[in-house]
Amino acid sequence: MAIKQLSETLINQIAAGEVIERPASAAKELIENAIDAGATRIEIATAGGGKSLLRITDNGSGMDSTDLELAVRRHCTSKLSDTLDDIHSLGFRGEALPSIGSVAKVIITSRKQGASEGAEIALSGGKVSPVRPAAANPGTVVEVRDLFFATPARLKFLKSERAEAAAITEVVKRMAIAFPKIRFTLSGSDRSTLEFPATGEDHLARIAQILGSDFRDNAIALDAEREDVQLSGFAGVPTFNRGNSAHQYAFVNGRPVQDKLILSAVRGAYAETIPHGRYPIVVLSFTLDPALVDVNVHPAKSDVRFRDPGMVRGLVVGAVREALTREGDRSSTKGASDMLRAFRPGYRPPQPSPSATWTTQSSPYRPFTPGAAGGFGEPVQSAFDTMTVPAARAEMPVQPMRPDTETAGVEPVERFPLGAARAQVHKNYIVAQTPDGLVIVDQHAAHERLVYESLRTALRGRRLPSQGLLIPEIIDLPEEDCDRLMAHAADLDQLGLAIERFGPGAIAVRETPAMLGEVDADALVRQLADEIAEWDTAGGLAAKLEYVAATMACHGSVRSGRVLRVEEMNALLRKMEETPGSGQCNHGRPTYVELKLSDIERLFGRS
Repeated sequence: MAIKQLSETLINQIAAGEVIERPASAAKELIENAIDAGATRIEIATAGGGKSLLRITDNGSGMDSTDLELAVRRHCTSKLSDTLDDIHSLGFRGEALPSIGSVAKVIITSRKQGASEGAEIALSGGKVSPVRPAAANPGTVVEVRDLFFATPARLKFLKSERAEAAAITEVVKRMAIAFPKIRFTLSGSDRSTLEFPATGEDHLARIAQILGSDFRDNAIALDAEREDVQLSGFAGVPTFNRGNSAHQYAFVNGRPVQDKLILSAVRGAYAETIPHGRYPIVVLSFTLDPALVDVNVHPAKSDVRFRDPGMVRGLVVGAVREALTREGDRSSTKGASDMLRAFRPGYRPPQPSPSATWTTQSSPYRPFTPGAAGGFGEPVQSAFDTMTVPAARAEMPVQPMRPDTETAGVEPVERFPLGAARAQVHKNYIVAQTPDGLVIVDQHAAHERLVYESLRTALRGRRLPSQGLLIPEIIDLPEEDCDRLMAHAADLDQLGLAIERFGPGAIAVRETPAMLGEVDADALVRQLADEIAEWDTAGGLAAKLEYVAATMACHGSVRSGRVLRVEEMNALLRKMEETPGSGQCNHGRPTYVELKLSDIERLFGRS
């Protein structure tokens, strides 16, 4: 078969298959052109999910008749110099307009700023009409109709009009977050009008337009730099999370990207602070020399390749974890707002979805008996660290306290962010009075987090104190589980868990971490074996030790149903105040909810 040259129309249609996958892809390319043209107002109108109509109107620099003739030809662009190492624009390939014009009916009307008249050019299935004069406002209007009419097979792969319209909305949101100085308006017969007024330099205000006003109260600012790569943006507190990753936004030199490396780094940064099936809300913006990143990986330009991906991953993990350590002990304001909503007439609690189910330990309650290291570990010692609990205390009623007097031996409430303990209710919740409201603490979730942080500290320092068992506990396990556990016996020993082989198919536990007190060694070791089987790859367990620490912490925390003395409750509050990340437990559940006095007064109609 003889080789022949493909026609220009067929070449453009092939290119369209890569660049224009759906109406949202066309919207993205055209919005990028408007931004590159310096527009401060961009209007997007759609019909039929963008399949029937997609119109982009901007007030950018505009084009004259000569520009229009070149704009609809492949590989014609004003945005690229002689190298791909110095790209400062969103578009640069010169493929979008001819690709769209090869599969749709397109009319481009434009007028340069300061020009007396505009010009217009039309394309239909790859055929270009001559440029003609046209009345136009300064800027450009690109109107796309009957997308994919020239390639009907592509229409079969599109989703419903509602789904395609939603995809365009998501594109506009990402662009709006990246460029807060631009006003975006999204309208059409298939949607209600959506407006994002320009916010200038206030990036957080623009993000709040997209993600909701709650994000402003639950966001932690990021500002980090490593090897000439700057990272800015905002990370949501762990307890302010969602059921999917759609609320994670990343931008590289202003370009919205959906990079697997960045998303993986975000998961690592929030490890053990977000429950399974939940996702943090983050907005990450990277600024770096264009030569350090390749944006020409795919025609859609949504993927990038960093020259040093390991450094970028470390930058993300380090910056987010530093922010969470600095302010992440804050509990999400959503807990308080949900509580206030629950008091309103007619409120019905939402039914949890499977993805939102909290993961908890199913092991039975065992009385807590502290070891040599105390309840929280070194170096802090308190009344709560060295307490003993008689068996009869589990059935004792709540000890009432006068609300406006300080308990003996307790500092004044004004000195502490989490206040002074006033009561324990339902044998699990500590009620504390703060200077301007009250705090309700989940004692099990809070103590679990504190134990976990002590275990994490031990991973970076000396071995945790352990307590020897009078009679070693023998645990029968499959041979492969025994092999996995013994391969990491040294790592587990660092955490105070001493194990050794006890014949074929059995493990002997001789020491357990002292801070865990009386622990169900059998359940702990079996769960560790399961987790090691899941994580034990070529990298070994070293990178997963924090997960092991979380598992051990949950087995050794103060259980629900445990009655605490006043000094024990206050000791827990003081330890929470000085422990990073104490606002959520290892599974991502909030450890406390704060109500301001003004909120409480509103409940009673006093404000």
